[in-house]
Amino acid sequence: MSNLIANTATYVSSLLKKLQVKQFLAVVLVGFLLLTTNIDSGSNNKALGKQINEIAHDTDSVRPKTTREWYQEKRETENSPGERLERIGKESAKAFEEFGSGYIEGAKQTANQAKEAAKEITP
Repeated sequence: MSNLIANTATYVSSLLKKLQVKQFLAVVLVGFLLLTTNIDSGSNNKALGKQINEIAHDTDSVRPKTTREWYQEKRETENSPGERLERIGKESAKAFEEFGSGYIEGAKQTANQAKEAAKEITP
């Protein structure tokens, strides 16, 4: 009986040593990867910010697209609620117009794809 306990203790001890070695190797590997990989490559990319700004302003709309532009418009019309409501109405109409045109184009493309798929199915 004591031989079984001793063998079990030896087995558990060797298993723990193996696990510690595996854990150590895993930590070393992760550390090596973190130190050798350039994680910070995107934060200094000024072209990316410019590209995102161009995408945000891809249409020639006069309505604000960014939070900064919304706050600027709010400051400009702070003392004139009538002008603010007028701008909101115009901007909402323009937004619905832009959304509607995109929706219509998407619906046309989907219909064309459905027609093509139907042509392939029917002999």
